Amino acid sequence: MSIKKLAIAGAMAAMMGAAPAMAEMVFPSLSYRTGPYAPNGIPFADGYADYFTLLNERDGGIGGVAAKVLECETGYNTEKGVECYESTKGQGALVYQPLSTGITYQLIPKASADGIPVHSMGYGRTSAANGKVFEWVFNYPATYWDGASIAVNHIMDLEGGSLSGKKISLVFHNSAYGKEPIRTLEELGKKHGFTFTAIPVDHPGQEQKSQWLQIRRDRPDYVLMWGWGVMNSVAIQEAANIRFPMDRFIGIWWSGSENDVLPAGDGANGYKALALANPGGDYPIYADLKQHVYDTGKAAGDGSNAGTVLYNRGMYAALLAAEAAKKAQEIHSTAEITPAMMRDGMEALNIDAALMSSLGLPDFGPEFSVSCANHGGSGIGKVQQWDTSSKKWTVITDWISADRSVIDPLIAEDADAYAAENSITPRGC
Repeated sequence: MSIKKLAIAGAMAAMMGAAPAMAEMVFPSLSYRTGPYAPNGIPFADGYADYFTLLNERDGGIGGVAAKVLECETGYNTEKGVECYESTKGQGALVYQPLSTGITYQLIPKASADGIPVHSMGYGRTSAANGKVFEWVFNYPATYWDGASIAVNHIMDLEGGSLSGKKISLVFHNSAYGKEPIRTLEELGKKHGFTFTAIPVDHPGQEQKSQWLQIRRDRPDYVLMWGWGVMNSVAIQEAANIRFPMDRFIGIWWSGSENDVLPAGDGANGYKALALANPGGDYPIYADLKQHVYDTGKAAGDGSNAGTVLYNRGMYAALLAAEAAKKAQEIHSTAEITPAMMRDGMEALNIDAALMSSLGLPDFGPEFSVSCANHGGSGIGKVQQWDTSSKKWTVITDWISADRSVIDPLIAEDADAYAAENSITPRGC
């Protein structure tokens, strides 16, 4: 712990007095360790829980207050997700991370009315990036519409800056999640002159023969994918079956885990996906996790997921929540924060390289800041590529920015419509 952090913790302890034990900080985890999406839900939930365990065991909690992860199984089912919210919100919940766009859409009005922040990190309703309308909802460090634009910008780089006359298809999970990028890709198609085709895949995505026969028939230049769970691995296998060039097949950051590519074996070689952060387990934080969590038998899982993309993603989500909690403690000069204070900490969050390095994750994710108006972060991402021989993801680009001239007007339009429908007066930031 740094001298500054020790000083803050000491000052808070002095303010609160040494006598009574402080209440726990409650972080609900709407997990899914069962059902067709479990292979992706388990590593995320493990990483999320293990990071808070690390803070408790190594640092004595957050500002002297122990963190409690309150896990509730949703099975990636929207109705169950809402039930989990209702059953846990009265237990001191500071922030909800639904890990489902469908659940997020349902929780936005509920949590906003209850005064509990929602963080849909890199998913959910993209227009929630507009903090003037969505005061209680955050989706930093990037949104789905950013992801769509990042993918198109990567393709433009490959094509020498022009997509005129090209064909791009989207294979998407036929749900609120999968439909998120469609409007953006339509607008980008108009701007850059490419033909866009959207191809739905019904839940859970185990049968995709007809979709890939269509792709073989249409012969698009590139295929994008917004998939999750078994849909991803099936799509990659089907793409290999029709010999679609893998380096022209690009998934969103939720379609780029080890679980997605390993089942296809050599056929997955060269497949690409966007990345919210760098892959792998070669970071100093893993030495601390080994000492304080793994070797002491306090890990959430069996240890097999450590260092994987989705374990890192869950750990990253917990890190951002913990840093927002610390910021809330600083802003309000108290160790025991409320959900409203947590919201203030999230809105004042500033993640820079020095901070990430001090947390044991140097050069891991993007630098970004959050503000009253911007709840979406920097909106940048990288492209990673799967190498079958090494069984590793390799980052092949630097950070790529989204086209703000397309994305920002779409966010404003959708947020304004939501405000009008729900009689919300946007805040003056």
